[in-house]
Amino acid sequence: MRKLTFSENKLLKHTDFFNWQVSNSVHESKILARFHIEKRHEYVLYNKLSRQARLIGNLIMKLDQEDPVRLERSAQLIEKMYSIGLIPLKGSLEQVDRINASCFCRRRLGVVMVRIKMVPTLKVAVSYIKHGHVRVGMDIIQDPAYLVTRSMEDYITWTDSSAIKKRIAEYNDMRDDFELMNC
Repeated sequence: MRKLTFSENKLLKHTDFFNWQVSNSVHESKILARFHIEKRHEYVLYNKLSRQARLIGNLIMKLDQEDPVRLERSAQLIEKMYSIGLIPLKGSLEQVDRINASCFCRRRLGVVMVRIKMVPTLKVAVSYIKHGHVRVGMDIIQDPAYLVTRSMEDYITWTDSSAIKKRIAEYNDMRDDFELMNC
């Protein structure tokens, strides 16, 4: 084997081959691309939140079946996870055990916009959100990582000054000049 050059030695000095950390970068990169997540730390946060939800669910499951505290806390946890939209049905604590980072990713504003067919693709949705064309309720949202609960899904609309809203109104022959002028 040849002797390493100075620059190779310098690069290898910072690499520890004995304590190599295994990363799930392939799965992570697929999720980041699938949900059009630009900041990796958001995905890491979703992983932490899902891990904490599963941990709380497991701790509640360890309590006695007839314990009134268990019944109350499990009902609260299931209701909270359902209202956020992380579980599909109000069932049992086993559904809470299936929560993962993808569940949080599915509740992002762009993904919800695609699901309710406001936009054709996730990339377009993220672009519209960043440019300020979307509002939830009365608030204009410019962060694609905004998590939408089940109750807020009905309040996702275009902003009043949005050119997209004007084009849709023109296309549907529902253009109201008074409304579009913001008078």
